[in-house]
Amino acid sequence: MKVLVMDGVSEAGLAPLRQNSDIEVVIGKKMTEDELVEVIPQYDGMIVRSATKVTARVLEAADRLKVVGRAGVGVDNIDLEASTRKGVLVVNAPDGNTIAATEHTIAMMLALARNVPQAVAKMKEGIWDKKAFLGVELRGKTLGIVGLGRIGSSVATRAHALEMDVIGYDPFITEEKASSMAIELVSLEDLYRRADFITVHMPKTKETYRMINDKAISFMKKGVCIINCARGGIIDEEALYRAMEEGKVAGAALDVFEKEPNTESPLLKLPNFIATPHLGASTKEAQLNVAVDVSEEIVSALTGNMVKNTVNIPSISPNTLAVVKPYLGLAEKLGRFQAHLAAGRINKVEVIYSGDFAKQEVAPITTAVIKGLLDPILQEAVNFVNAPMLAKSRGIQVLSAVDGMNEGYSSLITVKVYSNKEEKTISGTLFGENDPRIVLIDGYRVDAVPNGYMLYVPHIDRPRIIGPVGTLIGDHNINIATMQVGRKQIGGKAIMLLSVDGEVPEETLKKIAELEGVQDVKLIKL
Repeated sequence: MKVLVMDGVSEAGLAPLRQNSDIEVVIGKKMTEDELVEVIPQYDGMIVRSATKVTARVLEAADRLKVVGRAGVGVDNIDLEASTRKGVLVVNAPDGNTIAATEHTIAMMLALARNVPQAVAKMKEGIWDKKAFLGVELRGKTLGIVGLGRIGSSVATRAHALEMDVIGYDPFITEEKASSMAIELVSLEDLYRRADFITVHMPKTKETYRMINDKAISFMKKGVCIINCARGGIIDEEALYRAMEEGKVAGAALDVFEKEPNTESPLLKLPNFIATPHLGASTKEAQLNVAVDVSEEIVSALTGNMVKNTVNIPSISPNTLAVVKPYLGLAEKLGRFQAHLAAGRINKVEVIYSGDFAKQEVAPITTAVIKGLLDPILQEAVNFVNAPMLAKSRGIQVLSAVDGMNEGYSSLITVKVYSNKEEKTISGTLFGENDPRIVLIDGYRVDAVPNGYMLYVPHIDRPRIIGPVGTLIGDHNINIATMQVGRKQIGGKAIMLLSVDGEVPEETLKKIAELEGVQDVKLIKL
């Protein structure tokens, strides 16, 4: 497997990739879109920072690409919709640069308050002008934080240490959570009206694009200072320029711009404006941390393991991942088993969780079921990223429920598949931490390890069926590892489930199907 690393990602941080003997790391030079389109078909993974643009055209040419990693937080330079459509996982490193971005925000706020850059510039010109740079103290001032995620909440902690009053706006945080951080949760308009300093820590989306504009600034108090170390484009730079010229905004500090690099902005001519060239994550520690984090995610993705920091599927916390991970393999095999069993056009899948699942996050497990179900059916690549979208695009309704019943097992996953011809049900559980078993098929009890090749043979419960089946398989020198027979009543319908050491030829399957009493035979490849 080959991974292309762009944009000068920290070499030391690539250690997780280089330590895997199955992965070849290629350090790429700066490329145009055409150049990237030409080389990308040979790569399985890719790591970028902010310079390289992973466009829909690049993704369309990426025949082998499984994962793109952003060594940082923002993924504005990666086409997420095209990535999902292509089945390419997008991961980032949201924690590695938290402290760097936080400290840079505080540095910018202090620099604004005390006119540090302007004073330094005068000193270097040989001018000692003490009276020109009268500043303000931060103690007792109100800091308005727009966005209370990792960085916003970390800024709040340091602002409290500076004895500032902290108010915040975030539509996705509860008042209880904000209160636990000693932050007064307010409306956006109220924040604009009350804050002496405003710092932005929101992602760039359709909703946040130029959210600080003429109207927003009109609500702010005269003399407000504005800081943006998050994403360019959240602030309308033309509106900010007008407000600073008029004196409504006393000062502004931007680390990011809507278009970068940017050395021509009119803002740079204003004496009360300071800027840095996107340095929020530019510390030795942060660059190492994000490179290590994203490298580990790339390794996990390429080796078939779940990743924690996914952008185009819901992120899974380490605690949640630790709980659900043992069930993912079982769930995928239950889905794959159903793909071989179900006849007709599948229109609905229902996944029912029983037993200890009551307090667990089951969405990743449901996705694993759908991945297993669709993978043998569809010609296109199916993975944890695109499986739900592929099911929806094909009109397959996916439902999940936790019923709390134990059914005799501490934890049980039941997968019901509905088609235009029939309904099939299969259940599985874990014995211990890593011993998956199929325990029920359409209500028939079995105890089978879902692995390798299996034969599913529904039949009438009568003598001289099991023996002939074994003989036909043995005639082709294929060993039977295990055999399970499930029945509900003597002489009624029953199922035979055999684990075999190799693929059973089609002609043998036909002969088994012709045996008296055999109703069907399916070769299951797990």
